[in-house]
Amino acid sequence: MAAAVQRIVVQATSTDKKAIAAKAKRLEIPISELMRRGAFAYESDEADLALSALADVAKGAADRAGAAIDDALDFIAASNQRIAAMETKAARLPANKTVGKAGGKVVKMAKRAKKA
Repeated sequence: MAAAVQRIVVQATSTDKKAIAAKAKRLEIPISELMRRGAFAYESDEADLALSALADVAKGAADRAGAAIDDALDFIAASNQRIAAMETKAARLPANKTVGKAGGKVVKMAKRAKKA
């Protein structure tokens, strides 16, 4: 095993330093060995990685759902405008000629004068 020749300074509170020193004493190892073991033993849990991937997938799905909702709302707004235009046009026509039924309502159309 290679001899440790590099120094790493670790900032800690006074309370943390006392707790680390007490733990090293209880384990009968130097503080530097405790810190090395702790550093090498620390790894991000695989669950964190899996949750991160799941969060990315959920965000993508939410973005696609939001876009689909926006598209549907745009379609509904355009449809409402078309319906309003048809209702306005129908309201201007005299009610003296039936041209059909729409949604259970009789639709009337005005007679047009013949051009000579």
